[in-house]
Amino acid sequence: MAKFLQEDYTPEEQKQMTALYEGTLGKISQGEIVKGRVVHIGDSDVALDIGFKSEGTVPKNEFPRIDELKIGDEVEVFLENIEDKDGQMVLSRKRADFMRIWERVTRSFETGELLKGRILRRIKGGLVVDLLGIDAFLPGSQIDVRPVRDFDALIGKEMDFRVVKINHPSENVVVSHKILVEEELADQRKAILNSLEKGQILEGSVKAISDFGVFVDLGGVDGLVHITDLSWGRVNHPSEIVKLDQTINVVVLDFDEEKKRISLGYKQLQKHPWENIDTKYPVGTKVSGKVVSLTDYGAFIEIEKGIEGLIHISEMSWTQHIKHPSQIVSMGQVIDAVILSLDKDNKKISLGIKQLEPDPWTTLLLKYPVDSRHTGVVRNLTNFGVFVELEQGVDGLIHISDLSWTKKIRHPGEVVKKGDSIEVIILGVDVDQRRISLGHKQLNNNPWDAFSSTYRVGTDVEGKVVRIIEKGVIVELPLGVDGFVPLSQLSQTPVKNIADAFQIGDNLPLTVIEFDQESKKIVLSVVEYLRGKDQKLVDDYVTQHKLPPITLKDAVPAPPTADEKAV
Repeated sequence: MAKFLQEDYTPEEQKQMTALYEGTLGKISQGEIVKGRVVHIGDSDVALDIGFKSEGTVPKNEFPRIDELKIGDEVEVFLENIEDKDGQMVLSRKRADFMRIWERVTRSFETGELLKGRILRRIKGGLVVDLLGIDAFLPGSQIDVRPVRDFDALIGKEMDFRVVKINHPSENVVVSHKILVEEELADQRKAILNSLEKGQILEGSVKAISDFGVFVDLGGVDGLVHITDLSWGRVNHPSEIVKLDQTINVVVLDFDEEKKRISLGYKQLQKHPWENIDTKYPVGTKVSGKVVSLTDYGAFIEIEKGIEGLIHISEMSWTQHIKHPSQIVSMGQVIDAVILSLDKDNKKISLGIKQLEPDPWTTLLLKYPVDSRHTGVVRNLTNFGVFVELEQGVDGLIHISDLSWTKKIRHPGEVVKKGDSIEVIILGVDVDQRRISLGHKQLNNNPWDAFSSTYRVGTDVEGKVVRIIEKGVIVELPLGVDGFVPLSQLSQTPVKNIADAFQIGDNLPLTVIEFDQESKKIVLSVVEYLRGKDQKLVDDYVTQHKLPPITLKDAVPAPPTADEKAV
């Protein structure tokens, strides 16, 4: 060029031309998009003149329509490096295209402009979107206002997006489609809230299902159908009634304007099952239902959705003593029952299953007549008597007073144990009360008629201490009958601790001082026996039982107190 300038221009013109040329070169900077003119198309590269001191090259594969490119065409390229290690200028057509797209994406972020993109693939946390040729990230939470359950169904779909975040150093872009949906729903939401009123029927889509109810999308506004408002019947979980994305009609039950809470009802749009129930299920009707609940007092049976009845534990068997309904029925079991009563106002139905069989008590008198003898098994012991099983499901009670003619029994366990076989006699059958009275002592004749002569007042006997009580001792007399020796009849002087003076098994010399055949009571006295006896005999008794000295020759006997007689 210097030779060309020397030949055709004056020194002054040459100076001006050189300055002009160098000034042009100074305007081109690395990292910029510049325009270049195609000067050569080779096998692998395209040479461009960008007005710099040397030409630059761009790989042919960076031109999407290389067949249409020709010498002299002007194209935009990105100047990556003014001079590489080989002294060549490094240009990029692809980078120039990216930078133009990046400028537009950046501008849309600043202005809020909508951009169209196509969903490419799924990645952790969301989706990758082709946004004007660059990859952008669409978080799962920014796809829609409704939860998206199938991300794969969105792949390949074109949608509008708004850029919500840009990271310039890493050239990352985050977009949202949800924000556009929310904007579209804003006016619709406002219109719904302004027109909302109790009793209004709306159409919505099931948005979410929880343990306590169903969230329904009413078109930008969510309402809750509580589990108790889903069905007139028993519902274990809302998923039994509705499914996700199902379109349903609901009625507005309540609306909290401040908290924007909408309570909805689903069952209220369905006919109440208790209408005309008295004609559908009259008393005495045999029905079939499923056991839906067990309590200590009975089982609840679902006859149909919204109609349940209670089988009380007393209505489960004519004869068995049922402690818990699980002995007869189980959860989920389908059983037959009979309508016993119906209270439409309080929505209560009483059911029975024992009524499906004849009442065995109506013929029980024929099998167990009064005074007949039977052998049973001790099923249970209580403070007041013994329950004896005569046959499967048929029990009778031996009252504690009917166990023995002669023994003073404090608890039936002193005589029998659970599981023992015992012979009994039927004393009475009460069909209405479902009770059988049994006796055990009645198997033998009443010995108290003979006792009246054997134990008349003044008779001397020997008794063995079998029980020590606060008011005296119980002794066993000949013929196996028990008698009572009051504390005042054990010693003429007070006894501080009766258990220290007398032991179980001690034999005592006694005199009968009272005989009551009606009350079956014999009262005895050691003091009366020793009265008038040799003092040595008295002293031996005192010494044996560690009692204070006593003299009984001239003493007047002290009768038992009223309190002692009450024993």
